Amino acid sequence: MKRIKDSLEAEQKNENDLASGLLLPAFILHPSSFRLHAAGFMRACAACTLMVCTAAALAQPYPSRAVRVVIPFAPGGGTDNLTRIMAPRLTELLGQQILIDNRPGASGQIGTELAARAASDGYTIVHVDTSFTSNPSLYRKLPYDSVKDFAPISVLASAPVVLMIHPSVPATSLKELIAFAKARPGELNFATGGTGSATHLGVELFKSAAGLDLVHIPYKGSGPAAAAVLAGHVVMTFASPSATVQHVAAGKLRALAVTGDKRNVAMPQVPTFVESGVRGVDSGTYWVSLAPAGTPREVIVTLHNAMAKVLQLPDIRQRLTALGFEPIAGSPEEAAAYIRDAITKWARVVAQAKIRAE
Repeated sequence: MKRIKDSLEAEQKNENDLASGLLLPAFILHPSSFRLHAAGFMRACAACTLMVCTAAALAQPYPSRAVRVVIPFAPGGGTDNLTRIMAPRLTELLGQQILIDNRPGASGQIGTELAARAASDGYTIVHVDTSFTSNPSLYRKLPYDSVKDFAPISVLASAPVVLMIHPSVPATSLKELIAFAKARPGELNFATGGTGSATHLGVELFKSAAGLDLVHIPYKGSGPAAAAVLAGHVVMTFASPSATVQHVAAGKLRALAVTGDKRNVAMPQVPTFVESGVRGVDSGTYWVSLAPAGTPREVIVTLHNAMAKVLQLPDIRQRLTALGFEPIAGSPEEAAAYIRDAITKWARVVAQAKIRAE
């Protein structure tokens, strides 16, 4: 009984000493226990720091740093030209640098996939052309879902495509070119900005409408395709006016026909296919700005508003129109509707024309 009483008195004394600060807790006195509690404390501090930093980042107005625009084609084509004209004024409006990142290859799939896998924070977006909506019909499997993996920002602009030939080809009209090609089945080749691009689809529709046998040579954008024709490596191409208007003016390329129901203001001397007696070549390019899916709505709105303002500036519109572009600045909802409708349209065209990706 005495031992029990002594033990109880000792415990009472320890509690009193602990309360008065004379006795430290056992986990503080034991080094291993101290390390365990210290590690837990540090982890908690780190977690709190991360939460504070994340909250601070989210609280910052968008954009707070440079915005990267991925161009899934080589420099010199329509997508690249359009974006580079817009970029300086977008930088002024947004207060942050616009960085252009050309990632060509696989008919735009390489750069587009890069954007699809980027963080949904608005700091990486992608500008695509018609191949974005035709690729689902040309390829069995894409590395992204053209609808689910993106948040549309805007339909930026549109433009027809133009049939160009090297000056060495003895044809000054579409009728003469058709006759020349029919006399040489399988001998003439044509360059395009890539399989599934508006330039490729345009030539395939032209082949079908005119009954021609031509050899397709795809390039990583309409810029390199036009360069191949300029060098005489390929005899003809379908290209956007922006990539070729200066070469036509200099006599280095010969423009024979333009798609669409009216002549393009950048090349008013060039007749439409319908004017030249060939119907069914219904191919043009639309350019759309996209962000990764899940990008906050307020970021999408900020980007769209800035792009719309730039495309409405008189000097920008004048520069774009001179290169054959028609500025649109469509809303995010209009961009989403365009993508859905265009995928359906090109699926029908690809099936009817029996176009295949090579």
